[in-house]
Amino acid sequence: MGKTTAAADAVERELDGTTTEYDDVPVADDRIERLLRELFTEHWKRITVGPIIQGAVWEVRFSQAPTLTMLDGYLTADTGSWHFHLCVGETRAGGSEDLARVRRVGRAAFFRTTGGTCTPISHGLRLWNGRGEQMITVFFPNPYYDDASERLRVPDFTRTELWEDFRRRYRA
Repeated sequence: MGKTTAAADAVERELDGTTTEYDDVPVADDRIERLLRELFTEHWKRITVGPIIQGAVWEVRFSQAPTLTMLDGYLTADTGSWHFHLCVGETRAGGSEDLARVRRVGRAAFFRTTGGTCTPISHGLRLWNGRGEQMITVFFPNPYYDDASERLRVPDFTRTELWEDFRRRYRA
């Protein structure tokens, strides 16, 4: 099931029986901005985004490539009919250093979740702010579903290659 070889930086077991292994990504410099720009410009058709928390799951697919802009540390992904902002860089935050620390990505990690009821495995990227609140989850192509979110008869583990490539390049 995938090519994960190194031990995870953190493992979480949820009440629903799923296990999520996290591999942290350094958040210093412009690494997170570069990672997201690459995902949203080159792979927007293949990813699903949204916050994923107990009791609320947003699975949003881009129907067109988003326009990306950067202002005061915020990366904006805009499709025309909707948009979102993520604080991935230095921000003025109205002059408050404490607020700037809370708003900016404080942790980023690639993850692999196993044992789910909807899918046996999923691969993604998750960002948290400086307070530890989830900002966004990005799901990468799933080996159990095609690009139209239809269940495959036989899993296609080549669909994890995009996640494996990003994980390899952006973790270190």
